[in-house]
Amino acid sequence: MHSSPLSISAASLTIFTINPCPEDCRRFASNGFSPFLQARNTISNGTLQSPPPVTRRRNLARKFNANCRALQSDGVAGGQTGKVEEEGEESLQLVTAVRSKYNDIAIVDTPTARVLLLDSTHSVHSVLQKGQKWTDSYWDEFASLPPIVPEGPISILGLGGGTAAHLMLDLWPSLELEGWEIDDILIHKARVYFGLSDLEKHTPAGGRLHVRIGDALSPAENDYGRYAGIIVDLFSEGKVLPQLELVSTWLEMKRRLMPDGRIMVNCAGIHGTADSIDRTNHNLEAAPGGDWVEHDVIKAMSEAFPGQLCWKRMEEDKGANYLALTGPLPDLSSWSAMVPDRLKASVGQWKPCDSAKGKQQSAL
Repeated sequence: MHSSPLSISAASLTIFTINPCPEDCRRFASNGFSPFLQARNTISNGTLQSPPPVTRRRNLARKFNANCRALQSDGVAGGQTGKVEEEGEESLQLVTAVRSKYNDIAIVDTPTARVLLLDSTHSVHSVLQKGQKWTDSYWDEFASLPPIVPEGPISILGLGGGTAAHLMLDLWPSLELEGWEIDDILIHKARVYFGLSDLEKHTPAGGRLHVRIGDALSPAENDYGRYAGIIVDLFSEGKVLPQLELVSTWLEMKRRLMPDGRIMVNCAGIHGTADSIDRTNHNLEAAPGGDWVEHDVIKAMSEAFPGQLCWKRMEEDKGANYLALTGPLPDLSSWSAMVPDRLKASVGQWKPCDSAKGKQQSAL
């Protein structure tokens, strides 16, 4: 179970600098990198961009896989670097790749960011921008939660490489964060390559990240009533966990909140997939703002939190993800005044779910 907001495309990156072991070359040449080129978004220069034409993506996929095969046939060993360059283009470097019990894990460097890719879908689960913590994606939204919850621990279900934790502790250094992740090998890689170990040290203000390895949906008994806030970012194979579409999951999670606590959720696209930009078969998402009644995760939450649920859909250039927030709609003016400038406009986009609309839709 991991965070998975986006899919990444290497379509804008046509110089490939590879530094894996031969086994990495063989695996990625056969099936590893082509999913990048089938994705709907690209991370380039720190922003989300629309993909290039399909023909170009396919050509680049063939070129990339050919590069990997060439490196393999040339006997590229770990610690050595093979390059295929075209003047004026960017580079993509495979930092490390490993298969765990739960995942295919790949960490990739671009000139502007380090990216964590998981699962056979190679969806993006974490991004660490070089020189800044902001991502211009839904991770930034999680950093708006602390001002509207009581003082107390905030749990991140689906820690991944710690993108949200990095920004939250940077903005709110006294926070006590607990990050849940099921994959211990992923946590090891995140400590080495995403600076997660730095977050586990106390800040000057006393905040820190506590990493908890285990099933985020199977809490210990002493977790009930413990959390001021819970951030939910749980995906596998590019889709939200099916448990998040069950009312019982949210009723159970509600028990973990202290009074006046809130849950903020990344619900991804209308079908619960990381590929939230793809609206080919769903006219609803093509409409500005969309609606929540067609989203299975938000529908389940609306039953667990009747009259106490808010939602928003992010702009297309930021991923078009659906987000949900439990509790009454906050005073948006007060909330805006308490967050950094980069979040002021986005907090004003929250709106309450119409529970009557949800009941009507369920009856159809």
